[in-house]
Amino acid sequence: MMYTGFAVTNDMKRLSNKRGDFNMKLRSEMPELNGASQWLNGKLSKHDLIGKKPTLIHFWSASCELCIQSMSKIKTFRDEYKDKLNVLAVHMPRIENDLNIKEIKEIAKKHDISQPIFIDNEMKLSDVFENQSVPAYFVFDHNGKLSHSQMSDTSMKALVKHINRILEVANDQT
Repeated sequence: MMYTGFAVTNDMKRLSNKRGDFNMKLRSEMPELNGASQWLNGKLSKHDLIGKKPTLIHFWSASCELCIQSMSKIKTFRDEYKDKLNVLAVHMPRIENDLNIKEIKEIAKKHDISQPIFIDNEMKLSDVFENQSVPAYFVFDHNGKLSHSQMSDTSMKALVKHINRILEVANDQT
């Protein structure tokens, strides 16, 4: 089901009123990955992601320049840690043009976003994560417990440090 103009307007207003907030608490369990408008590059379930490797879930939007700029770091995580870290992209619309699947596919191709992409045009997963911001990053340990979350790209060093730390913990437990 795609948004109609009215739904987009109301949900975008909701986003702009609460921009910058997310409330998922540390140690929260990874939610089910239900409600995608569409999946690109394969479909994943919660079951696919927990048990073996930590998981980085990053929320981005086609209209977010900061999101696009941070993709090189996400690609680095994906490629360097492919045997140690799951990476999932969630496309969350900020404006009505972000609902265009063709444009999302073009941006994904242009920026080599080859990991699975959950298209969240109806904001279902964003709401479950209580996320109102892009870019946003959620790191879950191998048991599916939230160990780190952050908004924006201002502290990619903190994200890198945390991912390296959680990978060390995961290695110690194997």
